[in-house]
Amino acid sequence: MANVWSGVTIDCLDPERVARFWSALLGREPGPSQEGWVYLGERGDPQPRLVFQPVPEPQTGKVRIHLDISVDDIDEAMTAVINLGGRFTGERHDYEEGVVVVMADPEDHEFCLVKYYG
Repeated sequence: MANVWSGVTIDCLDPERVARFWSALLGREPGPSQEGWVYLGERGDPQPRLVFQPVPEPQTGKVRIHLDISVDDIDEAMTAVINLGGRFTGERHDYEEGVVVVMADPEDHEFCLVKYYG
C-alpha cells in the first residue's frame, strides 16, 4: 500500500473568506466540496489540496504546523498577502540559503513566505 499526502485541512470560522485568500494567493481554484467546506484543488492533483473546514471556535495559541510558500520576490509577495487581507507578523529570518518571513492569513493562520537564493 502506498501512502500519499493528499491535502492539508485548515480550521476556520469563515471557510469561504479564508479560502478566497488562499485561492488568490496560490492561484488555485475551488474544487468539489462538501457543504460548508471549501476545497482548493481536487484529489489526484499534482499539489495536495487545501481543505477549509468550518469550526465554531476561534484559534487560540500557536499552531504547530504551517505552510511554506516559495516566492520569487519576498517584498512583492508580502505586499500581495497584505493586499489580500493577510498580515506580516514582524518575524523575519535571514539565512545563507534564503529569507523567511512569517505572515498570517485573515484568520491569523501563520505561514511562511520563503525566497531561496540560487
